[in-house]
This record gives sequence, structure tokens and C-alpha cells, in this order.
Amino acid sequence: MMSLDVVLAAIGPAAIVLPAQDGTLADIPRPYTALAEWAACLVFVLILGRRMRWPGTLALAAGALVALLGVQQLAGALPLSLWLPGMLLAAATMFGFLIAAVRIDAVAAGFITARAFMLAELTASLHWQLDAFYFHGAVGAPEALAGGGAARILLFVAVYVALPLIAWTAERRHLPRGGRFTATWRDLAAALAIAAATFGISNLSFLTPATPFSGRLGQEVLYIRTLVDLCGCIALYLQQEQRREMEVRRENEAMGALLRGQHDQYRVARRAIEDVDRKYHDMKHHLQAVRAETDADTRQRLLEELEESVSGFGAHLRTGNAVLDAVVTGKQMYAAEHEVTMSVVADGRLLDHLRLLDVTSLVGNALDNAIEATRRLPDRDRRVVRMALFAQDDWIMLRFENTYDGILQCDGEKLLTRKGDGHGLGLRSIEQTAETYGGSVSIAADDAWFSLRVLLPRG
Repeated sequence: MMSLDVVLAAIGPAAIVLPAQDGTLADIPRPYTALAEWAACLVFVLILGRRMRWPGTLALAAGALVALLGVQQLAGALPLSLWLPGMLLAAATMFGFLIAAVRIDAVAAGFITARAFMLAELTASLHWQLDAFYFHGAVGAPEALAGGGAARILLFVAVYVALPLIAWTAERRHLPRGGRFTATWRDLAAALAIAAATFGISNLSFLTPATPFSGRLGQEVLYIRTLVDLCGCIALYLQQEQRREMEVRRENEAMGALLRGQHDQYRVARRAIEDVDRKYHDMKHHLQAVRAETDADTRQRLLEELEESVSGFGAHLRTGNAVLDAVVTGKQMYAAEHEVTMSVVADGRLLDHLRLLDVTSLVGNALDNAIEATRRLPDRDRRVVRMALFAQDDWIMLRFENTYDGILQCDGEKLLTRKGDGHGLGLRSIEQTAETYGGSVSIAADDAWFSLRVLLPRG
């Protein structure tokens, strides 16, 4: 069986190795570090949205592995005084790999690089600590495992597969799978500070034993490095957890404001409908007075004028659901103001089992999006919005269709708004409302028409 040392010798010579006082190797072989850095980058490449298809990504990953091995070999050949520039060059190579493989900007790539770098440090340090303990005659090491061969290869594979896999499982909870990741300069500064402090403290014993915080023995040096690297990874993970919580809080606040706006809009529309109904009712009395006019020609002319002037007042939508009537009527008024033709066919009684806020949120957001999209068309005759609400077996179908300019902005499979804030909060609210009732949302579009379908179980 070929030993792990022979396998790595085929890749290239190991780095400068400094024997500690107890004979344990204090430095990690450079090819090990390069493989750890490469695997750490792959964790994020597999989660985030890639710039290329799989063949291109795999070719880029192979090139990055060769580059990292070369950089580590070069860094290992440098004197100890240039050790830090060598590690910075390795971090820069990781940065280049990530920004070339993943759809992120430079700030986000720096943020991810800091996390990947610390994961690589932990992976390499933990493996080398275990390898030194079991296979380099450290104090207390079991004699049965002393030596090399298959056991060393198995340990290497176990650590270099298990830790990236654990990291991938944890990171995918916070990062947008297949989507675009963004970070601020403040996030980058915090991540770099954590990574720099962790890296400096963890390697202090390796650089010099002449400090109160340095280890003296080889196994002690490795333990300090592994423990500090673990703390650094945890700190970076908690930073990302806090970032995600803040993002969720901001989204919830924006969603709450959106819902409150929809509800306020419903109340305004409802009052407007009541005013129109009251005026229409009063107008009927006026008509009766006009009919009492003795002059037939005058009476007839006044009747025709009055009936024509109030003909639209009492024609607002009546679906059987007062909330839906108010929301849709308000949207019809808004659409008419912007020269958008809007047609509605709906059995509002099907939504009686929904909460009032859910009705206003679902229908209001869908119609807002539809009207906003069709308003961008310069040809007023093409501005059309259609809404249908009907039963289909044991389900309720809400269908919203509108003409649009054929331009959609997407992030992966997510549809983004074109209002400038980068988030599709209206659509997200519709999806959340549908999921609350066990329903689903689907989208279809061609060059001229956009369709949003909401499927809900019947109450």
C-alpha cells in the first residue's frame, strides 16, 4: 500500500518542517494546506450561484487546485520572514477562484474568502494534529497506530471530507442556494478582522515561542492552533447568523409595512365605495323629483342626463366578498387613472375562509404588480390586466394576467422587482400567504403576457 507521504511526494515536496521539542512536526505540509484551501472554496462554489455551467466550473476548479499547490510550494520555499506574504498570496488565489466561479462582487468574494480561509486552516490543522498524535510518536499515542500506510490515508480522507461536508451543511442554511450573495463593506471588515485575529493567534506559536501566549511543545502548538481556528470559524458562523437574522428582520418589517399599506388601501377603497353607494342612493331620490317635472320634454332630458352621470357610480364590482370588492374596486380606479384596461371575473365567496389581511395582501399585491408592469408599455391600447377567481375541483384558482414589455429580472429562480430595491417583497408575500393555506404559486411568461397563478385548497 502506497503511503500518504509517497502520494504527496508525487504532488511536490513538502514545506519547511520545523521539529518541535518533543519531536512532533509543528508545520503542516504545504500540499495538505493547498488541498484544504481548495476544498473550502468548493464548499461555497457548490452553494452559491455559479458563473458557468458545470464543465467550465470543473475546469476552473482543476486550475485553481494546481494554482494553490504551486502557491503553497512557492510559499514553502520562502524564508520564514516571508511566511506571511506567502499565506496572503494563497488567500488571494482563493479570492480569485471564488470571484471567477461564483456570481458575486469583490466585496462579497472577500467576505466568502475570509470564511473559506478559516475553514481551510481548521481542516488542515485538525488533520495534522491527529496525524501527529497517532503517527509521529507523540506522548500518549497508541502504539498500534504508529507508522503510516492505509490508516494515515483513511484519516486524511475522513477529515478532509467530513469538515467541508459539515461546513456545507451549515452554510447552506444561511446562503442563497444557487442565488446571488451580497455583503457590505462593514460585513467584509468584520470578517477580515475575525480571520486576521484568529490566524495571527493560531500561528503565533509557530512563528515564535518568545511570547506569553506561545506554546513550547509540538503537540501543544498544534492543539492551540486547532482550538483557535475552531473558535474563529464559530465566530464567523455567528457573524453570518447575525447577518441573516438582521436580513430576515428587515424583510419582515418591510413585509409588515406592505401588509399595513394594503390594509389601509382596502379601508380607503371601502370608504370610497360607501360614499359612491350613498351618492347613488341619494341620486335616485333626485331622479324621482325630476320625474315630477310637468314639462315632458324637460323631464325627459333631465332624466337622461342624470342617469348618464350616475350610471357608473353603482357599477362597482360585487363578488360576494366585501373585502375583495373593496380591494379590486380600488385597483380598478387606480388602473383607470393610468389608462390600464382591467377586467375581473371572480366568485369572492370562495375566499371567505381567508383572513381579511390575507385577502388584501394576496389580491392587492398581485394586482399592484400587474398594473405596475403593464404601465411600462408605451402603447396604451396594449395595457391590459385580467383577473379570474374560480373553483377547480377541490381547489381555488386565482389567475392574474397582464401584458408587459417582455423584460424580467431574475436571481436564479427568484423574480426580482424593477422598482430599484432589489427585492420582490410583493411576490414573496403572495407566496407566503399561499403556503400558509397549503397552496402554491406558479409563474409563466412569454414575450407579451405575464401570468401569475395561485392555487389554494377550498375551505
